[in-house]
Amino acid sequence: MSATQRLAELGLTLPVRGGGADYYGKLYGKMKPHYISDRLLFLSGQTAGVDAEGRVLFPGRLGRDVTIEQGYEAARLTALNCLGCIADAVGDLDRVTGIVRSLNFIACAPDFTAPHKVASGLSDLFEQVFGPEIGVGGRGSIGVMSLADDYCFETWVTVEIR
Repeated sequence: MSATQRLAELGLTLPVRGGGADYYGKLYGKMKPHYISDRLLFLSGQTAGVDAEGRVLFPGRLGRDVTIEQGYEAARLTALNCLGCIADAVGDLDRVTGIVRSLNFIACAPDFTAPHKVASGLSDLFEQVFGPEIGVGGRGSIGVMSLADDYCFETWVTVEIR
């Protein structure tokens, strides 16, 4: 089954970005939404995004304002935004041959020691969409004091493409 079919089976719809022109990360300075070098696609920072009123989804710090379950959902929504960026960059999710790695930043209280449980929201969705051979890559999860606009989760993802 293709990644596109799995996405539909999960009942998920990709966010549409229109050639990167409306990549929300540009609000935070000069950057491209992605960069392709040979068979590697590098995504700029991705988050869960905002609601219809422009409010950050799941704002705050894990262990203080945000539960592990909410953080997991923020990471899952971030993965969906990553999938949209991948599709925008290469045209088709079925061109992905591997998730190389993700570097995940979790805004958290100083005593929070479970950033890996939050980052699993991202990894789990990638595995559900691409399968275990393609969708599971290397991963690092780092607790940080804060992220822009009070996001609780942000990731950088590197993807192998054909």
